[in-house]
Amino acid sequence: MRYSIKYLFILALSLFLVACGKDPEIITLSGKTMGTTYHIKYIDNGNVSQQAEQTHEQIEVILKKVNDQMSTYIPTSELSRFNQNTQVNQSIEISPELGKVMAESIRLNKLTDGALDVTVGPLVNLWGFGPDKRLNKQPSQQQLNERLAQVGIDKLKLSKSADKFSLEKSIPELYVDLSSIAKGYGVDQVADYLDQLHIANYLVEIGGEIRAKGKNAENKDWQIAIEQPNADGSRSAQKIVGLKNLGMATSGDYRNYFEQNGIRYSHEIDPKTGYPVQHNLASITVLHPSAMTADGLSTGLFVLGEQKALEIAEQQGIAIYMIIKTDKGFETKMSSKFTALLAEQHQ
Repeated sequence: MRYSIKYLFILALSLFLVACGKDPEIITLSGKTMGTTYHIKYIDNGNVSQQAEQTHEQIEVILKKVNDQMSTYIPTSELSRFNQNTQVNQSIEISPELGKVMAESIRLNKLTDGALDVTVGPLVNLWGFGPDKRLNKQPSQQQLNERLAQVGIDKLKLSKSADKFSLEKSIPELYVDLSSIAKGYGVDQVADYLDQLHIANYLVEIGGEIRAKGKNAENKDWQIAIEQPNADGSRSAQKIVGLKNLGMATSGDYRNYFEQNGIRYSHEIDPKTGYPVQHNLASITVLHPSAMTADGLSTGLFVLGEQKALEIAEQQGIAIYMIIKTDKGFETKMSSKFTALLAEQHQ
């Protein structure tokens, strides 16, 4: 009898606490970082230990650190200091964070047959898509040849001893540009911080790179639109994807480009030729648990074009969704892994 009364008391107390608990609140945070904007949503069920203002302040600190380490637009950043250093074959100790991003960049370079190359910066700048002033015209072949000689991940050496990373270059002009992977890394850093706060449901987006966890306010997977490439600059959705505990990144040639003599030159540069890519792949979306990896893969696979990208995606089990330009308009293709993830959403 005493046991039954005790049990009923505990049950009643639990029901009382639930009834008095805080209603779920959707928290929205936004700001500027890495030359773009960020947007964060999470659901506070009453179990988050700090106020949204504190969370926002700490996110700003996290993103400032990423910028201070990896920006090519900040002359005093850790990466800029490495780029400015002209000493060759000399190891320079770098932060574990920069070391992690460099290690993933090198791994993805191999996975994409060299298409993702973070040393492509001199070519990106030459075409006017980097910190240098935009040219809006095609460089000369001599200029291209000079810059091509400065590009190549084989001219970069990353070493790790215990928990310490070091980086060295074999030519003084070597220039590293992490714009193809750093935003995804920033997304992961913010998402990991929200995990530390035991936030079960969130969406983090920086400049189009995304990572989501849990459910949205309607108790559904976070609904993300894959944009249709419209030549007139308008925005519309090609496909809606329910993002479930995954990162997502898209690369394409329909936003950042210039035209000369009827030819479109996009910001995606093939490090082997030195020219902006010229193929029928309009955009590619990659899903991966890490937004950093999805970010790097989307660039590398986009540079490769439709056929090679799909081949690697099937070999490596990567979820990709491609929008391809044809004479009859756009068509879409997806890898087996992407198809499987879509099927999971409807189970």
